[in-house]
Amino acid sequence: MEPRYQAVARADELQPGQMKRIELDGRKLLLCNAEGSHYCVDEMCSHEDYSLYFGCIQGKKLKCSLHGSYFNLEDGRPLNEPADCPLRTYPVRVVGGQVEVAAPG
Repeated sequence: MEPRYQAVARADELQPGQMKRIELDGRKLLLCNAEGSHYCVDEMCSHEDYSLYFGCIQGKKLKCSLHGSYFNLEDGRPLNEPADCPLRTYPVRVVGGQVEVAAPG
């Protein structure tokens, strides 16, 4: 079954290193531009209930500002402690100048 995509931003809305909070099907997500590519992950850190929006993007990694854990934006895996559970990632595509994210579920 083909995922259901939803437009969440203009393709030029986020510059590299910028993030945007979005909500899809009741889930709080984070749209990230890392080195010119768009990624989408759960907004909350998997280690502790804290918004990754307050962190920063470094290369293709997302840093949690609470405890310093880094996550790979491509697959969500934690790259250092204290986080040990991956973030959920969501397929992203750019169509007609719009960034679209596959709806959760």
